[in-house]
Amino acid sequence: MKFCTLRATLPMRGRMFRKYVACRTFSSKLTLESVAGERGPDSATTSQTYSSAMSNLYDVVIVGGGISGLTLAAGLKSSPYTSNLKIALVENMSLSSAKNWSPENDRYSSRVSSITPASHAYLSQIGVWDHVYAERVQPYSDMRVWDGVSGARIHFDAFHLGNEDATIAFMTENLNLQHALLSHLNDLPSDPPVTILDNAKVENITKGQTFDDVDLSSWPSLKLSTGDILMARLLIGADGANSPVRSFANIQSRGWDYGQEGVVAVLDIEWDDRQRIAWQRFLPTGPIALLPMPDGKTSLVWSTTPKHAAHLKGLSGGAFCTLVNAAFRLGMVDLQYLMTRVDEDEIKNEFEWRDARLPIEAEGQQFPIRVVEVQEGSRAIFPLKMRHCDTYVAPRIALVGDAAHTTHPLAGQGLNLGQGDVASLVRVIEKATQQGSDIGDEIVLQEYWAERYPINHLMLGVIDKLHKLYCTDFLPIVGIRTVGLEVVDSLDWVKKTIMKQAAGV
Repeated sequence: MKFCTLRATLPMRGRMFRKYVACRTFSSKLTLESVAGERGPDSATTSQTYSSAMSNLYDVVIVGGGISGLTLAAGLKSSPYTSNLKIALVENMSLSSAKNWSPENDRYSSRVSSITPASHAYLSQIGVWDHVYAERVQPYSDMRVWDGVSGARIHFDAFHLGNEDATIAFMTENLNLQHALLSHLNDLPSDPPVTILDNAKVENITKGQTFDDVDLSSWPSLKLSTGDILMARLLIGADGANSPVRSFANIQSRGWDYGQEGVVAVLDIEWDDRQRIAWQRFLPTGPIALLPMPDGKTSLVWSTTPKHAAHLKGLSGGAFCTLVNAAFRLGMVDLQYLMTRVDEDEIKNEFEWRDARLPIEAEGQQFPIRVVEVQEGSRAIFPLKMRHCDTYVAPRIALVGDAAHTTHPLAGQGLNLGQGDVASLVRVIEKATQQGSDIGDEIVLQEYWAERYPINHLMLGVIDKLHKLYCTDFLPIVGIRTVGLEVVDSLDWVKKTIMKQAAGV
């Protein structure tokens, strides 16, 4: 039955079909030299022999070696129904740093993710979480959010997930997850193993050809910068917001830029019981969040104007930390004034004078632990945007993760939406293989799009509306959102619903 992975989709005649089933000419490594010869790739491809054409064929080609792409490969290879599929993963960057990664004492990457219980459960189910460095994971079960203009607050904890021992999310570095995924793929006893082609840029995607009696005219054909040519029964775009796979499929992605940039950094904080709490304050210029990490570290995500972002990145470490503390404590007038200063001592003195005049009871549990130091080289900036594709599928094409949708980081849902896509698509491919269907048939793939599009559309819409609602200091809007936040905070069943939706459970 291992021969059936391509049989349903290759229109072959009599003797040629029997020859393919008997021999299964797939090779474990794809090279173009045997095909191109001295005549160049284009002319050589046209005159490929039957066996060389077969060696270039894959059941699934995944473009993108990020977390979504690697999880998809791991999910397919971990399933008893799809483990025999021939899979290639293409990544234009080197994966060696992720493959060989090991924790470095007292240093953390600023590229981190908040893993929801649903994503954690899926990664555990397929065996990936066993490879994660547990000491680099920080679970948290308490989250505090408030309005930077009115001071209205809402508090979420494990109770709102229906279990006092529940976890709201797990914070860890993206490198930790990528390393775990690559380690898991390496350890899986799958036949054939996943072919990983990194440092390989997709230069062109075209439709396939007909070789002898084998009709591959509907199969996507990828030409890589390494000279390799791959043909895919199913081509999956896990290649980010500027997806070449999406462009090839002519799938429209609609949305807008927020006119904001995200400032991320790894910070050292003072120690007390609030170290394992996630904090977020909505400012008119954008939300600022501190997310707990192990070893007394915290991850900063500050969404603000491009002017402020450039200013924050250029400040000294001490001035930067003072402004982070100010952003969680001071009013907007004071914060905007401090944002015009550049001298570290001046910023510190101005902040301490204002901070000393806050009510004593305000420190308590209302504000996060003070930031004391920023890790050198950890500050980075990225643009914020919202995009959503009209569809996630086309004939022999599927999109997952950022290739299908991108969102504002205020809810920490970007990676988790991609994990939901992956779990859904794996289920659809499993079902197709069990039924003997063509995994690249658009009718088969529509089931994946029908399941994921409404869920993602709802989440993207809620996040976008929250962003628009809080990025203003217009008093009537401030009054409405303040009342709304206070009402929601008083209704546990509403908070439970919100938390379960956000957690994916």
